[in-house]
Amino acid sequence: MNTINKNSMHLYQATVIFSVLFTLVGFSYNVWRMEASEKNNNIRTACFEMLLELSSLEQLVYAAHYDGDTKEGNPRKGWVKVGLISDLSILTTSNVKNAANTLNKIWSDNWSTMTEEKPSVDQIIIAIDSVRKAIKTNLSTLE
Repeated sequence: MNTINKNSMHLYQATVIFSVLFTLVGFSYNVWRMEASEKNNNIRTACFEMLLELSSLEQLVYAAHYDGDTKEGNPRKGWVKVGLISDLSILTTSNVKNAANTLNKIWSDNWSTMTEEKPSVDQIIIAIDSVRKAIKTNLSTLE
């Protein structure tokens, strides 16, 4: 009977140890998964906000160039949008950050001539499309 008690005690101890290990592994996985989900959620939110700002910037450029509308096509509003796009790009991948930085540079070089010169508009729109493409690629790689 003593041997049966020892065997039962060993089985009980092994079960307890396994249960504790299983709980720790499960908890660790859950924490990791929640962090990954939160990171992906932050990236998605930043990307969607950037897409909205990009379309708004594009509309601003078209209003300034094609409509001659200084209110809707105000470059100061464009600077704010370009700045926000750059700020949000920090939450994404390096490809999106690089495209946003390029947009910032192209905007800086062309905002003053976008109302009169079509090549300035074209360069800004190409830069906007480049950021869009980087964002779409980024979103498609999220888990």
